[in-house]
Amino acid sequence: MNGNEAHPVAGETSTRNRLERGRGALGPALELVHTGRAPTRAVLTAELGVTRATAGAVAAELEALGLIRVDVRPTAATGSQGRPSHRLEIAEQGPVALAAQVHADGFRAALVGLGGRIVATAPGCEIIDPDPAKVLGSVVEAGARLLRETGRRCVGSGLAVPSAVAEPDGTALNPLHLAWPPGSPVREIFAAKIREAGIPGPVFAGNDVNLAALAEHRHGAGRGARDLLCVATGHRGVGGALVLDGRLHTGSSGLALEVGHLTVNPEGRPCHCGSRGCLDVEADPLAFLNAAGRTPGPEVSLLQQALDLIRTQYADPTVRMATEALIDRLGLGLAGLVNILNPDRIILGGLHRALLDADPERLRAVVADRSLWGRSGGVPILACTLDHNSLVGAAELAWQPVLDDPLAALGHG
Repeated sequence: MNGNEAHPVAGETSTRNRLERGRGALGPALELVHTGRAPTRAVLTAELGVTRATAGAVAAELEALGLIRVDVRPTAATGSQGRPSHRLEIAEQGPVALAAQVHADGFRAALVGLGGRIVATAPGCEIIDPDPAKVLGSVVEAGARLLRETGRRCVGSGLAVPSAVAEPDGTALNPLHLAWPPGSPVREIFAAKIREAGIPGPVFAGNDVNLAALAEHRHGAGRGARDLLCVATGHRGVGGALVLDGRLHTGSSGLALEVGHLTVNPEGRPCHCGSRGCLDVEADPLAFLNAAGRTPGPEVSLLQQALDLIRTQYADPTVRMATEALIDRLGLGLAGLVNILNPDRIILGGLHRALLDADPERLRAVVADRSLWGRSGGVPILACTLDHNSLVGAAELAWQPVLDDPLAALGHG
C-alpha cells in the first residue's frame, strides 16, 4: 500500500465485516420476510440467531438489492414501551416473477412479487388449443405485455398445468383435460417462448395442485404446518399435494400423490385411468352437476357452475343431497390419505372448499370415523385462503433461486 492510498476507518471496517458474516444469512433472511415470519428487525435477529448489528447489515443489503424496505421510524403500538423495532416490508416496486396457469377453460398470466403478492394479472378465457405451443405462446405474450406495462424487473418464470409433471425433463404426462398430447414437453416449450419474448431468468413448470399447496404453505392456510396435505378440484378432476417437514414432496420423479385415482366408489363411474369410482370422476365439478341433475352449460366453467349451484340453490333437496354425496366420497378419500400420511393439517381448494363450507361437520365426521388418526383427536381441515394459489405457487418456483442466494440470482455474486 503506498502513501496515497486511503486506509478504511474503524467504522467502515466493522460494517464490512458484519456484512461479510451476514451474507450467508441473506437467503434465510429474505425467506423469513417473504413468508411473513420476520416483520421486524428484532424478530429477524432472533430467527437468524445473529447479533442485532449483523441483522441490520443483512436487512440493509436486502434493501440495497431492491427486495425489501426497512422502516426505521415505525409507529409504536398503543400502550407499548421502548423504541419500536425497525419494520421489514416487501419493496413495493421490487422485482417480480412471471407466473402462468393453464386450465381447461383458459389461461391466466400474472406478475407476482415477494410475499406472494399479485402485482398484475391478465386472464385469457379462450378455448384451449390442442397444440401446447400455441397456448403457451399466448400466455407468454400476455405476461410480456404485463412486464412492459409495469416496467418491473423479472427474476424468472413459472408455469402451472393440470397434469402430473415429470422431472427432470418437465413433461406433462397426462394433460387429459387440456387435450394436449401425453408427454408434452411443457417446460421446454414454455422456456422457448420466454426466450423468444426476451424475458430474463430461469423457467420452471409444475402441477397446479402441487403449486397451490406450496403457495398456501408459505402464505395461506397451510402456514405453520409441518406435514400438510392439500386436496383440490379445479375445473376438472381432483389433485393432491403434500408438504413434508416444510418442503413440497414430489417423489422421485415429480409424480407423487396422484390422489385423483383413489377409489371411493367401486361401482362408480369409469375413470380415464382404467379403474372405476376414482375421486377424479366422483368428486369433481362435473360429478357434482350430474349428481344434482343439472346439465352443464357452455357459458361458464364447470367449476363456476358447481360453485354457483351450491351458493344459490343449496336449499334445493336435490342440490343438498348431491353435496352430501360428494362430501361423503371426498371424506372417504381423505380418511385413506390420513391413515397413510398422518398429516397435521388438511387444506381444501376449489369445489372441495365449497363442500367444506357447506357442511364442515359432516366432512370432518366422515374423516374422523374412517381414519385411525382421526379417531385419536382429529386432523384440522381448513379451506385454502389464497386467490389464484396455483399462480402464486408457480411464482414461488421462480423466486426460489433468489431465496436461495439473492446476490447470485440478481447478478451481484
